Amino acid sequence: MATTIKKELKNKKKTRKKVPRALIYEMRKGSPIYYRDYDKVLKGELSLEAVMGSSGLQAWLIDIIITFLKSVLDKGKYIILTNEVGYKFAPRSWYNLDIAIWEKEKVKPYLTQDKLIPVAPEVVIEIDTKADLRKFENPQDYFHRKTQDLLDSGVKKVIWIFTKDKKIWIAENKKPWLIVDFDYDIPVMGKIKFNLKKLIEEEGQDV
Repeated sequence: MATTIKKELKNKKKTRKKVPRALIYEMRKGSPIYYRDYDKVLKGELSLEAVMGSSGLQAWLIDIIITFLKSVLDKGKYIILTNEVGYKFAPRSWYNLDIAIWEKEKVKPYLTQDKLIPVAPEVVIEIDTKADLRKFENPQDYFHRKTQDLLDSGVKKVIWIFTKDKKIWIAENKKPWLIVDFDYDIPVMGKIKFNLKKLIEEEGQDV
């Protein structure tokens, strides 16, 4: 019996080692967080591109939010990065960010380097997630953990947009975290706010 268990454990370890780095979505304290449905890629049921790609809805929402932000932000002071930009927030730890606003002077040295950015952005906006959440006891554990990690690292505000529930989560350090609807005026920074419902309707779509 003991021999059988040892063999099973060895087989599990071998299986974990076979997961290619390309299927690692994020890393927290050396512990990988894989892409959702990564196991289906390993089985040949899905392609790598199928699990890494954004949905049309996610990509579209990112586009209209960035378009708005670029029209109101001080381009001389701030820069917006997207496309799952990698942020190294601690040793052996990095998160992918959908939309992140940095002070241009702070991030400028890293813009031409082919590596993760080690400087905290001012604001992070996330839309759903591509992470595999099965290793967490509750899906909310992932969102809470990532949010707190970002805030602890120096990010001033984290905004989550959950498309299925049509809810928005606004988190800041030392302030109550809020859960609001799509028609809420979301404070980004300073006097800048956006109303997701209005942005969607301005594109001729229903919420």
